[in-house]
Amino acid sequence: MNTGANEGASGSARLTPSRLRPSDVVRVGGSGLRSRKTRTALSALGIMIGIAAMVGVLGLSESSQADLRKQIEALGTNLLTVAPGTGFGGGDGVLPEEAAAKISRIGPVEVTADVVTLQEQPLRNDLVNQNETNGLTAVATDLDLLDTLNGSMSAGDWFNDATASTSNVILGSVAAERHGITDVSDGVQLLIGEKWFTVIGVLEPFPLAADLDRSVLIGKAAAESVFDVELNPSIVYVRTHPDFVDDVRAVLPATADPASPEEVDASRPSELLETQDAIEDSFTNLFLGLGAVSLLVGGVGIANVMVIAVIERRNEIGLRRALGATRAHIRRQFLTEALLLSTLGGVGGIGLGITVTWAYARAQGWDVVVPTLAVVGGMAAALLIGAVAGLYPAMRAARLAPTEALRAA
Repeated sequence: MNTGANEGASGSARLTPSRLRPSDVVRVGGSGLRSRKTRTALSALGIMIGIAAMVGVLGLSESSQADLRKQIEALGTNLLTVAPGTGFGGGDGVLPEEAAAKISRIGPVEVTADVVTLQEQPLRNDLVNQNETNGLTAVATDLDLLDTLNGSMSAGDWFNDATASTSNVILGSVAAERHGITDVSDGVQLLIGEKWFTVIGVLEPFPLAADLDRSVLIGKAAAESVFDVELNPSIVYVRTHPDFVDDVRAVLPATADPASPEEVDASRPSELLETQDAIEDSFTNLFLGLGAVSLLVGGVGIANVMVIAVIERRNEIGLRRALGATRAHIRRQFLTEALLLSTLGGVGGIGLGITVTWAYARAQGWDVVVPTLAVVGGMAAALLIGAVAGLYPAMRAARLAPTEALRAA
């Protein structure tokens, strides 16, 4: 009987296990950060810089590449160029005069235009030395060049049948800049050879034909009558149906010069922009690596701060253990503290990265693109770093015995 009574008393006196709700874990973990605000801010700063670098790099890269892809789409990947071969066996370096006409008869070809490089040099006036041409060249062209290259005018008008057969010129964007010409309404003139030509227009830049930006363009009819030159094309521009680009490219050499197809080069200028896109991908990976290093340094900073916090708060740990907190509770408390610290850095870093991306992209005239992967991945990386950095300090705190912690205090 007494035994049963004792057993009943013992059962009624049994303590309820200590519990720590998730809200309590967050509250207790946050209290440690609030009590050391300066240290918290500096530790979060390391994570913030790393996340901002990663978000900024991905955002700027995506914005830049979106702009580049927009250029490629606007200019078209269906532009081909035909030029004399420059390698071994390149011959006399000229295309037959009728090359453009032959190419235009290929079924999928939509429009062609050719230019002829002239020996005469464009000069601002007759007082300039003949060798001081600012790296500019004079070229003769036909009327379809602007349509073939999807070009546009910055000032003035493109050639028509009348202006192309008289002493008029149109300047490429670089040529106009080097001659200091922005307005063509006053009839400014340039000297080419021994003949004065009136500037009637200025072109916008040609991303797929940069050589024309440094050129002074003359109508073919005027060039033939004034300079008495043969009109063998220096280069032929070909706009073809997008579905047959490779097929047309394969037959261009034999079509342009059936006698010596091996001496003709056919290329696709948009490949340069696509190569640039690939190069930017490489640089993006490089900068992402640097951002990851910065993030790793931030993680080391969090681990260091948490280890110091465990040492400084031994008395708190001992008191909590004495009052019933389990090792799991202590472990959760310090791990939560590290996660909160990395979350602060992650949120701040994402905000900073988006701000930098927006400011730089707008300054460059790009559309602002911040990939979802950058935001989600940045936050996930911050939490992962926080968890890894806080794991050892949390386990160290949990291993402290109550008596040892209180005695150390």
